[in-house]
Amino acid sequence: MAKYRKALPQLSPSIFITDGGIETDLIFHEKLDLPSFAAFVLLANEAGNEALRKYFQRYAALARDYEVGLVFETATWRSNPEWGKTLGYSESALADINHKAVDLLREIRNTYENEKTKIVISGCLGPRGDGYNPGNSMSAKEAQEYHAVQIGTFSKTEADLVTAITINYVEEAIGIAEAAKSFGMPSVISFTVETDGNLPTGQTLKDAIHQVDKTTENAPAYYMINCAHPTHFTNIFTNGEAWVERIHGVRANASKKSHADLDFSIELDEGDPVELAQDYKALLERLKNLNVLGGCCGTDLRHIEELCKVALGYQSSANLSM
Repeated sequence: MAKYRKALPQLSPSIFITDGGIETDLIFHEKLDLPSFAAFVLLANEAGNEALRKYFQRYAALARDYEVGLVFETATWRSNPEWGKTLGYSESALADINHKAVDLLREIRNTYENEKTKIVISGCLGPRGDGYNPGNSMSAKEAQEYHAVQIGTFSKTEADLVTAITINYVEEAIGIAEAAKSFGMPSVISFTVETDGNLPTGQTLKDAIHQVDKTTENAPAYYMINCAHPTHFTNIFTNGEAWVERIHGVRANASKKSHADLDFSIELDEGDPVELAQDYKALLERLKNLNVLGGCCGTDLRHIEELCKVALGYQSSANLSM
C-alpha cells in the first residue's frame, strides 16, 4: 500500500531534495551504457540493479545527513510503451520493470527514512517523444490514453505519486494529469523551457500552467521546471501572481547551454555546484512555495549537497525574519 499517496508530505513548507541527473551521472561518471538515455534497462539484471541501488543510496544518505525530505524518482523516464518497444521491451516486460523500479526505492526507503527525513516514491514518466522537441505531438486525449499504460502500472505499486519530467507541450501535460486522476494518483507536471523561459512550443510557462489547471480542474498537485538552467527562467516570475505559487519544484541543468547546444555536446558540462546553488537561492526568493530542489543533466551528488546548504540557510534566515 502506498505510504503517502493520500497526503504528500512535500506539500508542507519543509525542504525536500531529489537526485541529480541520473542519466548523465551514470553515463559519464559510472561509464554505464544507457541506450536512448534509458536508465530503466539497468533493472533487467543484477549488476544494473546494484548500480542503481548505490546511486540512490547516496541521495538517501545525503537527505538523512541534512535532515531534509527526499522525493525519489524511479529510473523509468523512458519506460513507456513507444520507447520500450524501440529498446525491445514488450508491454508486460515494461510493467515488470516499472514494478521493480518502485520496489528498489521502497527497499531503500525502509532503510533510510526517519522522522526528519520523509522519503516519497514517485513513478517517473517521460515524454512520448523527444524531451526537447514537441514535434509529432498528441492531443490531450491521445496523451491520456498513451500514458495511462504506465500510470496504471504505478497505481498498483507503492508509488506515492507520478511525476512527468521534461514535458514540452501542454496537451501531453493535460493527458498525463487526466490519466493520473483516473487512477487516483497524485501527479506533478515538470515542464522544460528554452533559454527565453518559454516552452519549446513558444508558449509561456504562465499560460501553460493556466491551461492545464483550467482543463483538468487543478489536477496536478503542483508543477516543476526541469532540464534548463536557472538563468533561463528566473526572471519570468512576478511576485503575487497565483500561477507562480503552483510551482513547488526545480530540477535545473548544471549547464547554461541551450537545448540545441546540449544535443551536440560530446563532453559533460558539470557547471559549478556552488554557483548553481546560489542561482537556486535567487529562485527561493521569487518562488514562495519552492521546496523540492534537485538536479537534471550534468548535476550529481555534489550539486545537490550545495543545494541542501543553501536551502537550509535560506529557510533559517527566513524564519528568523518572521
